[in-house]
Amino acid sequence: MVKLQAAGEGLSHSRADITVRDLSFSIDEPVVRGGTNLGPAPTEAALAALAGCTNVIGHKCAGKLGVDLGHLKIEISCAFDRRGVTLTEEIDVPFVELRQVVTCDGPLTEADLRNVATDVAKYCPLSKLFEQAGTLIRTDWQKA
Repeated sequence: MVKLQAAGEGLSHSRADITVRDLSFSIDEPVVRGGTNLGPAPTEAALAALAGCTNVIGHKCAGKLGVDLGHLKIEISCAFDRRGVTLTEEIDVPFVELRQVVTCDGPLTEADLRNVATDVAKYCPLSKLFEQAGTLIRTDWQKA
């Protein structure tokens, strides 16, 4: 086990400045929702974290299997139930469905790519977080 830490300071109704290790960034809402657009919204940050985790764990799994993914392009779309964030009603699964398309430009075979995809599904902590929360995740791995 390791201890992860983050700290946040709410500077307005929509903006929180976050510190992780020696890094600082803002979580904010877009202007159309009353924010100042200085960073991603919390829900967007969750999707960004999944993309980053897919990249890191993908490369780790590829390395373990002895294959080269090259660079990854990760696109995520999400069916999000806004009734919770609009305070209309409590929602158990706000991120209803995530679709992730991962495209790699490395020299690996289709069989190697399937093996990497299988391992990433086993080990990516952000995928696990969404899945355990009831989100349906569909991830398509493909070669460029």
